[in-house]
Amino acid sequence: MNICSATTLSLCFTLSGALSAQSSHLAISPVRPEPGAIVRLTLTAPSTSGDSVVSIRGTMAGEPLHFLRAAPGSWHAIGGVPVDSENSVVASADIRHVSGKVETVRARVTLPKIPPPVAQPLSVDSTFSRPLDAVTAARVARENARAQEIGKRAHESPPMWTASFIRPRSTIITSPFGSGRVFNGQLTTRHLGVDFRGAKGEQIRVANRGVVALVDNFFLAGNVVYVDHGGGVVTAYFHMSKPLVSVGDTVSRGQVIGLIGATGRVTGPHLHWAARYGAITVNPLDLVALGRNWYSAAPSKETAPAPHQPGRLRPAPRRPPRS
Repeated sequence: MNICSATTLSLCFTLSGALSAQSSHLAISPVRPEPGAIVRLTLTAPSTSGDSVVSIRGTMAGEPLHFLRAAPGSWHAIGGVPVDSENSVVASADIRHVSGKVETVRARVTLPKIPPPVAQPLSVDSTFSRPLDAVTAARVARENARAQEIGKRAHESPPMWTASFIRPRSTIITSPFGSGRVFNGQLTTRHLGVDFRGAKGEQIRVANRGVVALVDNFFLAGNVVYVDHGGGVVTAYFHMSKPLVSVGDTVSRGQVIGLIGATGRVTGPHLHWAARYGAITVNPLDLVALGRNWYSAAPSKETAPAPHQPGRLRPAPRRPPRS
């Protein structure tokens, strides 16, 4: 089984029978994604002699890929690049046809060398740079595990959004994704979210349609709301002064779900916006850049033949009530 480089737009394939003139292809964009990026995958699988595709199973970086039919013979999916990945990441898809023939296609993206984080010096109380005690560290680990589990469960339902993702605040970004945090001259963490300016009590809007999966108080993040958008995608909103939703609520794109605050381990009021693809932390601004027409639950040009299963071909679900 060969692996091909997406940087040269070469594609690899392994067929269960003889190589046909019309081979299936898998491509990834961008070809050199940053750590924490959301990438776009395009699968082309032409049907020959009525031997149509009945299912597709895909994976990338240990997470399922959920292919939505974009056009006859073409499917789209999104995937996440782990923030600590080095060298390359490989995606693969198994394509099963009516005849029983199975094709496996793979594509590789080469990752740039992880740059050192851009330091954002902060002079704060020494408690921010002091190591956590054992009890607190155990609490933080439990809370991180809960967040990862919410991301994994988001693979169990298809995408719920039919419109593009939006920013939860229209204010300026005060800290970008991937920047480093320097407390009192000591680099302590890499910032795995996007911070928006805000005063206590100002509104926070959900980035897209979804179901509230968690409302709680975390040690680091303070009052949090996690929203499951389906298709492996979760967005999270930290440091709220007051959440305005409950677990199980279906929220509409742009709905106010909480108020800006300074809860948790912070230096002042703001919104920290985070996102996951499964268990992988990703840059939430990549969701905004995704756009509705490329990947969403909006009706596709053709109905897919197989029911939803995690990591498999799925039909675009019926359009939900207008948000």
